[in-house]
Amino acid sequence: MSNSVIETINVYRNPDYAQIVWVSIKTNDGFEGIGETSYVPETVESFILGPASDYLLGKDPSRIDLHWEKISKLGSSKRGNYSAEMRGLSAIDMALWDLSARRLNVPLYELLGGLYRDKIKVYNTCAGYSYGVNRKPYEAGDIDFRKEKPYEDQHAFINDPAGLAESLLEEGFSAMKIWPYDQFVSNTDGNMIDLAQLEEGTEPFRIIREKHKNKMEVMVELHSYWNLPSAIRIAKSVEPYKPFWIEDPVPMDNFDTLYQFKNSTTIPTTASETLSTRWSFREMFEKRAVSICMFDISWVGGISEAKKISSMAEAYNLPIATHDCVGPLTLAFSIQLSLNVRNTLIQETVRAFNNTWYKEIVSNMPVINDGFAHSTTELGCGVKLSKNFLENKKTSIKTRSL
Repeated sequence: MSNSVIETINVYRNPDYAQIVWVSIKTNDGFEGIGETSYVPETVESFILGPASDYLLGKDPSRIDLHWEKISKLGSSKRGNYSAEMRGLSAIDMALWDLSARRLNVPLYELLGGLYRDKIKVYNTCAGYSYGVNRKPYEAGDIDFRKEKPYEDQHAFINDPAGLAESLLEEGFSAMKIWPYDQFVSNTDGNMIDLAQLEEGTEPFRIIREKHKNKMEVMVELHSYWNLPSAIRIAKSVEPYKPFWIEDPVPMDNFDTLYQFKNSTTIPTTASETLSTRWSFREMFEKRAVSICMFDISWVGGISEAKKISSMAEAYNLPIATHDCVGPLTLAFSIQLSLNVRNTLIQETVRAFNNTWYKEIVSNMPVINDGFAHSTTELGCGVKLSKNFLENKKTSIKTRSL
């Protein structure tokens, strides 16, 4: 590969998915890899097309570890958590791995060490169509999640949790994640949850468990909104319904606090998509502050960092679970890693996204059915940006070339 050099770096954006940034890296001998990240898109784009491109253009694309190390030291973050630079590096790293796999004519999981399993169990994060990076004005009052909009799951877990669980079971899902306590955060900025709110937030878990018994695993998502006593109070309230895990219960800025929370409940503690780099996870593991390690490939530092963190988690006998509420490339890369890593527990997916706007961006989707994501022989990360997306008049392309 010594004659191959990085010739062109493209950044794609589209106002219909305003928070997402896509990257393609092309070599002088015709190979291309793609990556993705999200949030603070203007800053991420400036970093990729500025200092990162200054470094990468003309370099051998196969030297991925070297490039990660050099780019991680650019900018002001110096490997800082959750920074725009780390998001940009994550997307670049993904693209370099994808490029290498396509050059070798293999799926990405082959470069990571091969398939540990042929399929991985998935759960449905019960977001609606306009949740997260695709957030748009919410059309309240006109949603019947089983008819007009069959996957408006965020509305459903508050208004018809048993019906939502039933529809998921019919599609083969046996695990789901909901966040009914979030609706009370704004009352006190996460400083207190009272008994009435606690009862209302816990009600969906009671309803699902009483209706469907042990057929459905249910995860609790707290989005790092609550202070320690409030998070503990929530955990105690929901414990009788045996949640699969409780995710990001407190802000991820103090692992001693996270340790206190973990020791206060019988529910496994999962954390955290909001952390970046192996150094943050090392501290969290050493403090015994987590039961299940979660990260987002498109934020944590890319495939390179995700693989290192997974191995480190294994040394602590901890499982990993990759995050996706970002975009179709993040999902595709996450599945590649989940199929390879021995200590993968389960893979996140969002059916409201998979069945709608994800399909607008990529030419094909990962194979997910009967509650599992399946391995395929598709090259690289397994998907490509679609011709329709690339040729869409709204899709902008900014380029740096040799």
